Amino acid sequence: MRRLTARAQFLRAARGRKIVRRGFVLQAVRLPAAESAEIEPGLGFTASKRVGNAPQRNRVKRRLRAAAAANALHFPKGFEFVLIGRRETLHEPFERLVDGLAGALTEITAPRANRKSGKPTGRS
Repeated sequence: MRRLTARAQFLRAARGRKIVRRGFVLQAVRLPAAESAEIEPGLGFTASKRVGNAPQRNRVKRRLRAAAAANALHFPKGFEFVLIGRRETLHEPFERLVDGLAGALTEITAPRANRKSGKPTGRS
């Protein structure tokens, strides 16, 4: 998996779909069709200062990286993802983070017609 490091990559993902869970927010954007077939999925992590001080933000990002590694096979090619840590990430059981991320990945990459609820889940 590629790591997203440039601010422009994070901003592009913010324009895509968004799923909110108790422990994190997942943003995803599909890359243009010409390049998406062979490009590995991109993944970025962030936590704002509202989460806590620097050690807490780093711990949140470490937990999200570990949850993403546990779900590595669920990340489809042709997408860029950003995981935004929340304060609840610090206290959420790790198994629940992993399961929540797996469900969010399935939901966010599904075609619009196959979504579970009729409610919009974010910007498109």
